[in-house]
Amino acid sequence: MSNSPTRRRMLLDAGSGFGWLALSSLTASTARAAGPHFAPKAKRVLQVFALGGMSHVDTFDYKADLQARSGKPFDMPTFFGQGGNLMGCPFDFKQHGQSGRWVSGLLPHMAKVVDKLTFVHSLSAKSANHMPAVAQMNTGFILTGFPSMGAWVTYGLGALNENLPAYVVLTDPTSQPWGGSVQWTNGFLPAAMQGTALRGEGDPVPDLSNPKDLNPEARKAGMAWLERMNRSYAETHPGDSTLDARLRTYELAASMQLSVPDIADLQQESEATRKLYGLDEKETATLARNCLLGRRLLEKGVRFVQIYHGGGGKTWDAHGNLFQNHTNMAKEYDQPVAALLADLDSRGLLRDTLVMGVTEFGRTPVSQGAGKGAGRDHHPDCFTCWMAGAGLKPGIAFGSSDEVGYKPGEHPTTLYDFHATALHLLGLDHEKLTYYHNGTRRRLTDVHGHVLHSILA
Repeated sequence: MSNSPTRRRMLLDAGSGFGWLALSSLTASTARAAGPHFAPKAKRVLQVFALGGMSHVDTFDYKADLQARSGKPFDMPTFFGQGGNLMGCPFDFKQHGQSGRWVSGLLPHMAKVVDKLTFVHSLSAKSANHMPAVAQMNTGFILTGFPSMGAWVTYGLGALNENLPAYVVLTDPTSQPWGGSVQWTNGFLPAAMQGTALRGEGDPVPDLSNPKDLNPEARKAGMAWLERMNRSYAETHPGDSTLDARLRTYELAASMQLSVPDIADLQQESEATRKLYGLDEKETATLARNCLLGRRLLEKGVRFVQIYHGGGGKTWDAHGNLFQNHTNMAKEYDQPVAALLADLDSRGLLRDTLVMGVTEFGRTPVSQGAGKGAGRDHHPDCFTCWMAGAGLKPGIAFGSSDEVGYKPGEHPTTLYDFHATALHLLGLDHEKLTYYHNGTRRRLTDVHGHVLHSILA
């Protein structure tokens, strides 16, 4: 794939604000992506990021030995240097579905769709700190400044529409994740690959609509005059592509003024769909809105949608009182995410969509603190994520953790492997999806990664 300094120059010249957002979307749509390296199974991606570190041993990775040895000393280093005794899961685990996969009582709705999921139980990350760990899940690197997976996918495949950004991010309205927009950055890729964050509450894009007191006819006349002036200038300066890009930017902005509010109008959804997601329930409403909006964005041709669950002081980061923390977070997460999977499947979208359930790391099998207020520390050495949808064997688990969930058992798996597999499902060879930058041909998987062929259908 060739670099594109012309597009970059256009973006640098385009200024800031909504015009930049529209130009970013436009150039992502019109950029001549090389396309897939081979026939893809998936055309689009939706990722749900459980921010803070969802505990694998309390959700999807049942450990009978951990229960049996609860309270016994266990020698292991932790992020804050606090050792502790093993702590059994305080939630009941049961096997569910035809696959018999284990799911804790925290997630009864996810248990109903477990046969759609493909688990990876032996993941490890490089950092025990939130920001670099979130960065590695997003970009493959613990240092900031590298392109996110959504940017790489957009760079490799281009957009599926011309009226919306190719890569959209939906954050929790309470706060952005650690690092903010650096987590969906284009890095050194063309700026058009940057993710576009839409708000989950209120207007999806600030200042998208015209002011209420603006006279529509005066606005129309003013824009027509400006267009005539710009066209006249463009005709006398045929080699200046910047102005032409700006003209197309405002044309796209006009399109988005119509398309974005329509997509964000969830009142168009049936009462049954609203109930399925928990849209009108206090505990589930926020994530339900983002999951439902994510599905609608996919339907309208957005290539990559990333949804963050958690932000600010409300995350899965259960250093203390794990029972209450994970109970609260799971009540928000469980129904909307399960509904999203069921809804995508019922509409036929799961056949060519890759859904990813990720978190930055797991949590220790030992307790942090004691008694009812005990929590678990950060644990990057072994944790669980899942995928669902196109090209995967559903209802299976790849790899395993050891007897207590401390380190990988069978098939240790890196995030490079996880990313390589996701790209493969999109028809992208992770070793060929590269960009030359500062003397190095960069890629999402750095110089590592192997596709997990055994989980592919």
